[in-house]
Amino acid sequence: MIKLSCVFCRAGKFCPMHSHETLFNIKNFSKEEFASTSPPTVFIGSKLKYPKVNVGILAPPEETENAWLYDAQRYWAQNNYVIPQIVRLRSNLINSRFQTNVYEARKSSRFLAIAQEIGMASKPTNIEVALQKKIKINSSFDQITLPMGPIAPLKNIQITENPKIPMKVDKVVSDTDLKAVDAMLYLYQNEFDEKDLSQLLSLGILGLQKNRRLVPSSFSITATDDILGKSLIKKIQEYKHLDAYKLYHGSYLGNYYFLLFFPEVFSYELFETYVSNQTWNGKATMHDYESHYGRKKYVDETAGGYFACRLGILQKLNAIKRQASILALRFITPAYTTSLGVFVCREATRKALENEISFSTKEELIQKTKEIIFEKFRFDIVNTLKQSKLLAQVNQPKLTQYL
Repeated sequence: MIKLSCVFCRAGKFCPMHSHETLFNIKNFSKEEFASTSPPTVFIGSKLKYPKVNVGILAPPEETENAWLYDAQRYWAQNNYVIPQIVRLRSNLINSRFQTNVYEARKSSRFLAIAQEIGMASKPTNIEVALQKKIKINSSFDQITLPMGPIAPLKNIQITENPKIPMKVDKVVSDTDLKAVDAMLYLYQNEFDEKDLSQLLSLGILGLQKNRRLVPSSFSITATDDILGKSLIKKIQEYKHLDAYKLYHGSYLGNYYFLLFFPEVFSYELFETYVSNQTWNGKATMHDYESHYGRKKYVDETAGGYFACRLGILQKLNAIKRQASILALRFITPAYTTSLGVFVCREATRKALENEISFSTKEELIQKTKEIIFEKFRFDIVNTLKQSKLLAQVNQPKLTQYL
């Protein structure tokens, strides 16, 4: 049955979501030269001794008009792509890479200049690639970044068309007196999303000329979520308090979020719980918190997922022009079989924010949350709530009670 809501099925084209055909026979791919289309995606690897990094230009093994789909995180979530579909797409991306120094961003060798040009593009870019040797079949998975497929050292690369670089991107890249944070916020205000911004930051093409450097992709993703989040917090702290107690809940790829909104000054707390026998670093539950005054150091336990979830919540608060304290509860189930990076946290949070229940009191909010979680996971959150710094703050008597 054709899925009429799907752009590929509707157009009568190959559909990676609903077709059982393979995308490419990547295991039998043995060429050392090939023409392709980058989504456009560039990956900066961090496994070499700093300041050395790997710069990888990601592309499937042949030209395709649907190359954008290989890095379409928001589209995957909106269309409920499942883990095998995402892994299948990402494992067909060949990482043609070369080594360089992070400070090379200030003068850009030929390969790096090409990588930067591809990374600035707003649409898929046709390229011709020559490798030093055949691809090495493997896939890599990470808690922050998306999976990738085969790796091979780059011998030569050419762009075979004019990349479509947005004027606003070209403007901030050319302005070597504009700070990186200001450049990112300018682009964000002009509807560039976090995926675009993290790639630009990683390519070392934003900021003061003397400070420009390549940033490993795993760092730039979390840095982008944090930078955008801090900017939104400043705006949100000026808004009126929420006018009710609210519960939002939903899931994506086996990651469930329960977001409790209290009509208080902004603060944020995240608990991450594994609802299986698995543990991470010897702990089944991880936890981080920030008060109305923010944090003074990096999160200890929940890492990039903390900032990815926070960004979705802050975007919601900014959209409704309200301030609130948010207790976020993430439950990671055995259905989340493969780590796909923090995009899952960001998109699962956004899905949760589509489902709202309002309450008159915080007691009703907490009781309903307990009931839903116990019914779904057979998990009692009483001990989790006892650890909550945010709830302790919310439960403190307010001066207004005595006026």
